[in-house]
Amino acid sequence: MKIEIKKSVKPVNYTKAVNLLENRMKSISNNKSKELLWILQHPDVYTAGSSYKNNEILDKNIKIVKTSRGGKITWHGPGQLICYFVIDLKRRKKDIRYMLKNIEKTIIETLEAYEIKSYSDKKNIGIWVRDKKKLRKVAAIGVKIKKWIAFHGFSLNINNKLNSYKKILPCGMKEDNITTLQKYKKRDYKEIEKRLIENFIKNFET
Repeated sequence: MKIEIKKSVKPVNYTKAVNLLENRMKSISNNKSKELLWILQHPDVYTAGSSYKNNEILDKNIKIVKTSRGGKITWHGPGQLICYFVIDLKRRKKDIRYMLKNIEKTIIETLEAYEIKSYSDKKNIGIWVRDKKKLRKVAAIGVKIKKWIAFHGFSLNINNKLNSYKKILPCGMKEDNITTLQKYKKRDYKEIEKRLIENFIKNFET
């Protein structure tokens, strides 16, 4: 099976991106389209998943976009890499944990190439690094399953500013639990998109 790879150079509006994912999900369900992996960035936006709570919005003046993915409230914006996908679990395993493990494995293997040891967490979905004896989150995962097709994806903080997280409780946590790859370990991350794609394809196509 072949997964279509799509890369957007310019930032993509969040709502337009989600509409594309939902349309692709319907098309895959009707056997009319290939599965998709889409690499992009968003302009500044706060999004709220299906389990968010109002008390997680600290600044009531910000605009929130409610979305169909799982998870709580988070921020997307410049310097953060977004990896969206539309994957048909009927072609693999009808197993949500299997899918999440493969996503986690994709991120962890990618960071290993930069000599970064990272971790998954059963209680708090995402990928973490140990920074000054404290675990800090570098990647957030939010997925929706419909008709055994998984869509939405994950975000990876590379060199984005962290101030935007102060207006919310990102993923229900204090903002100082969030970090970026550049803040954690200064590296040239220009090849990280390529590595993520390679690891994703390896983990989901084999």
